[in-house]
Amino acid sequence: MRILLIPDKFKGSLTAQGVIDALKCGVKKACPKADFVSVLASDGGDGFLKAISQNIVCTEIHLNTLDPLGRKIKSNYLLDEKGGRAFIELAKASGLELLSPKERSAMDTTTYGTGLEIKDALDQGITEIYIGLGGSATNDAGMGMAAAFGYRFLDSYGNELEPIGKNLSRVASIESTDVSLPSDFSVFAVNDVDNPLFGKNGAAHTYAKQKGATDKQIEKLDSGLKHFSEVVKKEMAVDAAFDTGSGAAGGTAYGLRTFLAAEFISGIDFVMNVAGVTKLLEEKKFDYIITGEGKFDDQTLNGKLVQGVVKMGSHYNIPVLAVCGQLEIDHENLQAMGIEAALEVSDTDKSLAYNMAHARRLIEKKIYDHFMKIQHFGTT
Repeated sequence: MRILLIPDKFKGSLTAQGVIDALKCGVKKACPKADFVSVLASDGGDGFLKAISQNIVCTEIHLNTLDPLGRKIKSNYLLDEKGGRAFIELAKASGLELLSPKERSAMDTTTYGTGLEIKDALDQGITEIYIGLGGSATNDAGMGMAAAFGYRFLDSYGNELEPIGKNLSRVASIESTDVSLPSDFSVFAVNDVDNPLFGKNGAAHTYAKQKGATDKQIEKLDSGLKHFSEVVKKEMAVDAAFDTGSGAAGGTAYGLRTFLAAEFISGIDFVMNVAGVTKLLEEKKFDYIITGEGKFDDQTLNGKLVQGVVKMGSHYNIPVLAVCGQLEIDHENLQAMGIEAALEVSDTDKSLAYNMAHARRLIEKKIYDHFMKIQHFGTT
């Protein structure tokens, strides 16, 4: 039996490598002869740089930048000098991981620090930049990123606005006379979410709550995103609000397309190609693909790593098993996604803290039980 392992991390419990190790251990106990191929993947979110560095020889570039609240920090990105490419992980400068729970505020955060990273790469003469979106603390539609290149956002009185979420609704015009960009460059927004910029499935309604926004603030942010897109349409003749994935990273994908003419590409497809998985699937037969993440919920349905893996399994006619800490998707939606079996590993008699602390053992046991069942009944 040959199994391909491509899980996401269980946030707060296990890294993706930790999940891989637990899956191997559990399956091996049930099927000692099982053969594994494992991939540290990313859908463009957390772990993007790690996934790239495992497969491409890169130089790590360190620089001074700003965090989502405008504080000075040191960050890094990867430079593939041979290929003339740079790889940037948005979360390194604009990520939720940089803020304490009390500091999270989608109204007050900015992508300015990520803009400084992109600018640094362009200043070094790099003309092909891949930006992994995900794990953002922001909801500024990429205003901060654009401001790093000299774009100025003005209110109805001509006053310059701070490029943060709560000011989206106040933007009346966009000044670009100070913008300096190379004549020839390409930017790729790497992500796997389907959300538009605004609306009930947009950036604010889907993601702003986890970034510290209240229900009232979510409505204000959503209205601000809509208003901002109308100003952009009028001032720059760009209409990308409903391009699939524009809502990624609090609308940063939209900003990248609007201000840097970015192309949207699938994170899972990109990383799988970089890791040689596509070629592997074409050359070798796998009996199962196992993926997973900490929680299966509505966000999983919007195109995260798990959905990308499931699509890949469907394309190559390989059944996909998934493990998760919490399962909040009904059986009908799981079937529609193409998941053959979703295994919730949590012990419902125990606390969340217990389950997070014992995630590895719980994954091992659940996957062991499942493969013992497969061997006994000859079915999933």
